Amino acid sequence: MEQYRFTTQENQFTGECLPCTAATFKTIVNSASVNNTITTRQAIEKAIDDGLPLDNWINCANFHNFCQKQAARPRAGETFAALSVEQKLQQWTNSQKMWTPCFIFAVREFAAIPKTDKQGNPVLDAEGKEILFRRRLQSSIRELSCLFMFDGDHLPCDPREIYERTLRQNFPWKVRLAHVTSSGHGLRLVCEANPDIGNIADNQIELGRELGLLGMLGTTGKPVCDDSCIDASRISYAPRMCDIYFIDEDNLFNP
Repeated sequence: MEQYRFTTQENQFTGECLPCTAATFKTIVNSASVNNTITTRQAIEKAIDDGLPLDNWINCANFHNFCQKQAARPRAGETFAALSVEQKLQQWTNSQKMWTPCFIFAVREFAAIPKTDKQGNPVLDAEGKEILFRRRLQSSIRELSCLFMFDGDHLPCDPREIYERTLRQNFPWKVRLAHVTSSGHGLRLVCEANPDIGNIADNQIELGRELGLLGMLGTTGKPVCDDSCIDASRISYAPRMCDIYFIDEDNLFNP
């Protein structure tokens, strides 16, 4: 079997956590679905920022279907209906992003456990046997990868500028992957965890400090350093191939 070091899901909601080989990774980041989702999101955000017409997306059948589903939700429907067209478009693109393939860089393997339905009952195959499924649960982690993920969100500068700070001599972490996030304004780094520094959270804090981002506020007024990535089972949405600044294939995929 081809080497792998971390896992991937078809989507974060229903996808099984499976080995991510180099071939699988390349298929995902080169896929038309990932490219279309990210390209559409960035085009809409730019049009909103620049005050350009939004007709092409407002008249899109997929957007209309999304709006109808949101408006029909029991409690959230009224809130959604009160949003501006711009806000509805942003929610639509965010919803599309949430269904894209994702990676779990910190986990090499999840345990296969019995699959259950919404009522918690075991799902059986045609022979009446329980179906085993690798769910993205913290309690189901069998093996960590020794990688950790760092997110810099809504940076007030070019993400590449921050990435280039990792290139200086004696940088404390070995970077295995670096890419701009789907917003076009964030940076994601996947690095080797340094056990001398501590756990995932410790490494993230110190990496943020080393990059000069700790305590910095982004363009939305929120902290640049995303502290929600401390969970080992945290996902990372797939980038487009053109969004990748750097990839160390030998060490990213080989345990």
